[in-house]
Amino acid sequence: MGALHAGHGRLIEAARRESAVVAVSIFVNPSQFNQSEDYLRYPRPLETDLAFCAAHGVDIVFAPSVEEMYPQPQLTWVDVTRVADHMEGRFRPGHFRGMATVVLKLLQIAQPERAYFGEKDAQQLAVVRRMVKDLNLPVEVAGVETVREPDGLALSSRNQYLSAEERAIAPRIYAALRDAAELIAAGETSAEAVRRRAEAVLAEEPRMRVEYLEIADEDMQPVEHITGPVRVAAAVCVGPTRLIDNVRCVARGSVGT
Repeated sequence: MGALHAGHGRLIEAARRESAVVAVSIFVNPSQFNQSEDYLRYPRPLETDLAFCAAHGVDIVFAPSVEEMYPQPQLTWVDVTRVADHMEGRFRPGHFRGMATVVLKLLQIAQPERAYFGEKDAQQLAVVRRMVKDLNLPVEVAGVETVREPDGLALSSRNQYLSAEERAIAPRIYAALRDAAELIAAGETSAEAVRRRAEAVLAEEPRMRVEYLEIADEDMQPVEHITGPVRVAAAVCVGPTRLIDNVRCVARGSVGT
């Protein structure tokens, strides 16, 4: 959605290594926002983004207008159930419907062999993968590892909303997720115990408000007993800015270790 940063650069680099032609879409999609003020203030530095793409060897940039993507009232929507029901789906009603619909439109327009998505938005990646599988789309969906600042904060276009004080405490989100991952790696199988550990780290900072902190399987379903690979995922408001992050964890002795 624009405001490109090093995380997006990592997606482009992965595509560049594996593809003869690399295309980037830049589109702030109104249908995946459920708060109009967030959509209106979302950063749109198109000229800077175009220079970023040129510096990373992008061959094609598709930056359509809203009128081009939605030339008439949208009557057809993509609704991926179950995978989208929890976490972001619970707190952002309609978000995944809008996201999946515009991703399908972009895939139909571009007809790529591969499409690259960041693992920071792990639930989004899972929704796209399920949509592609269920609708028999001829595209390979590739996930790319989250890119972080040296202090652990996941790169995000929304980080620029943080004040200096908020930016200083934001890495606590990753610290909480890392503590949860270490507990799971040490053999803890109770999701509730893992949640309590991570929530205790976040509770030390009163300027943070936890929207959710969930342990989910690879199909994005919350679990209570950890027996295999899971994602510890969180949405945390740092001041007025909502940030999401996740880490992949594997229980000791389980398949996938």
